[in-house]
Amino acid sequence: MRRILLFCVCITFGLQLQAQETLKISREDAETMFLQNNLLLISEKLNIESQKAEVIQARLWPNPEFSISEINLWKNSTVEPSPPFLGNFGRNQQIAFELQQLIQTAGKRKKLIALEEVDVSKAEQYFEDLLRGLKLELRNQLTELQYVQQSVKVHQNLIENISILTNAYQNQLNKGNISKAEYIRLKAQELEINKEILELTRESDEIQKELKLLLRINPNVSIEITNDGFVKDPKPYQSIFIEQVVENAKENRPDYKLALLEEEYSNKLLSYEKAQRIPDLTFGVNYDRNGNTMLDFVGFGVSFDLPFFNRNKGNIKKAQISIENAKVQKEQTVLTIENEIFLSYKSLQQAIDFLNKIDTDYEADLDLLLGNYTKNFTSRNVSMLEYFDFMDAYLNNKRIILEARKEVNQKAEELNYSLGKDL
Repeated sequence: MRRILLFCVCITFGLQLQAQETLKISREDAETMFLQNNLLLISEKLNIESQKAEVIQARLWPNPEFSISEINLWKNSTVEPSPPFLGNFGRNQQIAFELQQLIQTAGKRKKLIALEEVDVSKAEQYFEDLLRGLKLELRNQLTELQYVQQSVKVHQNLIENISILTNAYQNQLNKGNISKAEYIRLKAQELEINKEILELTRESDEIQKELKLLLRINPNVSIEITNDGFVKDPKPYQSIFIEQVVENAKENRPDYKLALLEEEYSNKLLSYEKAQRIPDLTFGVNYDRNGNTMLDFVGFGVSFDLPFFNRNKGNIKKAQISIENAKVQKEQTVLTIENEIFLSYKSLQQAIDFLNKIDTDYEADLDLLLGNYTKNFTSRNVSMLEYFDFMDAYLNNKRIILEARKEVNQKAEELNYSLGKDL
């Protein structure tokens, strides 16, 4: 019975593996899925709502405090007679009620609300900064997957050509027209290329693993990205004025906005801490039955701290230091932004310059030459060594072309990331 159960489990698992789906999407589709499904973005959005709840809480007044005291549960011979309190209840009974309300002075409540509202703005910018970083990661992973997929196609194209040759050499070997060494050498080359395809497939699996996390896709789904968007148009990135975009980046970068908000928060915190020097007032009204000069006594009062020892100097000093720190951090953020933009712009221009050195027809010429070399090798017009040399050159040049396109794509996205917007 256990063997039958194990067999059924194995069959079920095997069917699941065979039933792996392939999701073919474009880069635009992937970004749409990312914005809708990414768990980190969903979590950060909830943080914004959580911070808004803090604003709601800060708007609330302190609750009044009600107390009952001075209740005598028994009486002795010294009791002073007193009439019932209500009906027959409360004869010769003492009891006291007190109602108190805390009133915050110096605008503490408004200042706390202002602090919490800045925290909401900070939470929104944290979300934008997270979105900016994850979007760069997503786009680079998409570019990497497109690069690997196209590399696999290049290798598969070679395999198709070599397979034709190995089949032809197998027939010639069977007829005794060629030596086995020639056949083995050709077969070894086929094996090497298949090994490279296997390594590329593993690399693709690693990239897909990261993409599935970003897009929240079932692990059993295989992702295939269309070629659209892999070749980046360099024109928008060659007609920008770098000094102007550096200035504009301050309006778009969430980290710079966060630096401004930190400074604003520190200033509001100082105002709030200074307000803490002024004591709050607690107003109260109390009723005392049979415990005072009157049978039914109603009195009013107010209480407050006497700020003799604690004038909140430590927290005020801390808030003042945080203002200076926020200014330093803002200056550091500006420096970081400027350096990131200049470096990413320079790297992109270098990548574009290298790509422009590759003739537009060069890749098509390589493919045409591969077909010609295969035909000439079949006709014995070129030697096996010459054919293999060309295959190596073909693979290397194809790799260079794909890497150049990938480099432009990724450097363009890094510039977009540095600017805080897409050009």
